[in-house]
Amino acid sequence: MKKIDFTSLILLETEDYIIVNKPPYFATLEDRHEAQNMLAIGKEYWEDLQVCHRLDKETSGCLVFAKNPEAYRHIALQFENRTVEKVYHAVAEGIHDFDGVLVDRNLTASNKGIARIAAQGKPAQTLFKTLKTYFSHSLIACKPITGRLHQIRVHLAYLGAPICGDTLYGGKALYLSQLKRKFNLKKDTEERPIMQRVSLHARSISFQNLAGETITAEAPYPKDFAVLIKQLEKTS
Repeated sequence: MKKIDFTSLILLETEDYIIVNKPPYFATLEDRHEAQNMLAIGKEYWEDLQVCHRLDKETSGCLVFAKNPEAYRHIALQFENRTVEKVYHAVAEGIHDFDGVLVDRNLTASNKGIARIAAQGKPAQTLFKTLKTYFSHSLIACKPITGRLHQIRVHLAYLGAPICGDTLYGGKALYLSQLKRKFNLKKDTEERPIMQRVSLHARSISFQNLAGETITAEAPYPKDFAVLIKQLEKTS
């Protein structure tokens, strides 16, 4: 994998925090299957850096680091008190008109890292709002109130709106041939999905710095997500 330039990912840097736009396919913490991870790359830039939360390996977008222990404790308390505001964008299958729909369903996770809804699970709440609909898909803003494993993915599947490419929770890969009329694939080639991962992006994050001021950052879509939206726009 190509060596990543941490400075090119920085969306916002203060004396206490760094917010980056994490690329897809990079683990947040050490991963025995990968040579690089976001924390290790970040520590090359700032030795005392601590990661404040996690994003799934496939998920792109806003990731916060603290530059000192006091800053880390400060934001950790905000995560614990659920005052950090995170918004994700997801491309879901089907046309959905969610206007502040709250899913409040407990989640439990297996030792294989698969989450499911279960009455005896841990509390999990997510708010959903449709941003735009296309011919047969929807762009949805997802605001997790809690932070459980695969929470957004499972809650959207529960609503009958699985995320494109999320085969683990009922989503299907989306191909250009499904969107484009008169699509011709080159001979002896196999068509690949427009996005080869779960169509989920951590769009923005907002929290308080040590002075009590609000810090907000918004992460532009990575190339694959932007291409998917561009193709869907042609069907709307």
